[in-house]
Amino acid sequence: MSEIDLSKYQNISNTWDEMYISNDNLREQYHKIITYLQKESANDLNKKEELAKRLFMSQGITFTVYDSGEGIEKIFPFDIIPRVITSPEWSFIEKGIKQRLKALNLFLKDVYSTQFIIKDKVIPASLIYSCPHFLREMYNLNVPHDIYIHIAGIDLIRDYDGTFYVLEDNLRTPSGVSYMLENREITKRLFPDLIPQCKVRSVTEYPNILYKNLLALSPRAVSNPTIVLLSPGMYNSAYYEHTTLARLMGVELVEGRDLVISDQKVFMKTTTGLQQVDVIYRRVDDDFLDPLVFNPQSVLGVAGLMSAYRKGNVAIINAVGNGVADDKAVYKYVPEMIRYYLNEEPLLKNVPTYSLGNADEKEYVFENINKMVIKKTNGSGGYGMLMGHAADQREIDDYKIEVLKDPRNFIAQPTISLSTAPCYMDGVLQPRRVDLRPFALCGPDGISIVPGGLTRVALKEGSLVVNSSQGGGSKDTWVLSS
Repeated sequence: MSEIDLSKYQNISNTWDEMYISNDNLREQYHKIITYLQKESANDLNKKEELAKRLFMSQGITFTVYDSGEGIEKIFPFDIIPRVITSPEWSFIEKGIKQRLKALNLFLKDVYSTQFIIKDKVIPASLIYSCPHFLREMYNLNVPHDIYIHIAGIDLIRDYDGTFYVLEDNLRTPSGVSYMLENREITKRLFPDLIPQCKVRSVTEYPNILYKNLLALSPRAVSNPTIVLLSPGMYNSAYYEHTTLARLMGVELVEGRDLVISDQKVFMKTTTGLQQVDVIYRRVDDDFLDPLVFNPQSVLGVAGLMSAYRKGNVAIINAVGNGVADDKAVYKYVPEMIRYYLNEEPLLKNVPTYSLGNADEKEYVFENINKMVIKKTNGSGGYGMLMGHAADQREIDDYKIEVLKDPRNFIAQPTISLSTAPCYMDGVLQPRRVDLRPFALCGPDGISIVPGGLTRVALKEGSLVVNSSQGGGSKDTWVLSS
């Protein structure tokens, strides 16, 4: 007799549940998982949960919270019940992301050269030129193969009717892929028989595809180009990911102090002398890449790097200046970009978005602030948001004052419920809100998306915020092959 009581699992009203159509009507893709779980006792699942925690701890799978009173390094919370995506759902997601990235890449090429999209008044010039991540240093700089976005993490959510929406585009230094890979490895240990039974597609090819793409971007025609992963160092919140990806690809993990520029070429210091670097997969933000061009106080980058980049002697992945394309105020125009550059209708919808730099839209948002989520256009990690439905009047009044100081730096979106997925909490399955970040790799041969992604979970009951820095966790994402 099972000790797992599914009767306690209650769908949240007006919310799409990934497992149940209704409280007693299970979606087909979850049948095998639930059948398996019903053969396990709560004690067995508790042991699996404990094993997962030990594996995360022993492998040092951590993230950093800079303002936590509990210490900087934290084990990444992991829920043992996988999130399941059907083959038709994945096919739609894949097509939608590829379409979106094609348009965004064309936008970056255009905005840093001919600027037709501005001249044709599809996007206001003032919006582009006021974006802090629009870098004039990139103007007319030829990037290898005209690819600006080599790695993208596109955040998807589902509304109450199951419709997928793009919440935001991460096109600068997207993180989280190491958790996707480790989640799968740990799930293999927890449910070794269940993965083949469910015909779950593999995500382990990601490092190989990325490495192949990096090789193809080398500006030198040599048989074995030198590739490095440039990290800000061990105190960065994603340092675990930097070390993991460098190890899986077999490339050198370096910091700015390990590189020097000579004759507009990049060299790595080694025990046998200087070695020319062809490709830099950088996890350092634009502003810190080159103190001669950007922030003069930066010690994370390399003086003269932009000169070598402009000369075409090194490839930088992702391209410098991509932030203009994932600015949350520019996000609003991505559907128009798709129509403009591709002459197609967008497959994946945007969340309705209001630019607070527009007086009429700001007024509407302030009048309906209890139904809105307000974000900084260049914020990340869930910091600096106002969740209107959960804020008291004082918080709202204080936030309005901040908005009025510089309205261009804020956007608002209606509160979307986010779909729920089953999580193993305190010995029972409970619904928790989730999003999905698939990772796309763009190379000379096209766009590849490994079938899966990082499903982030709002572990706090009733919470809509999935960011790890705000108490969120993650779970393995299973894309079924049939």
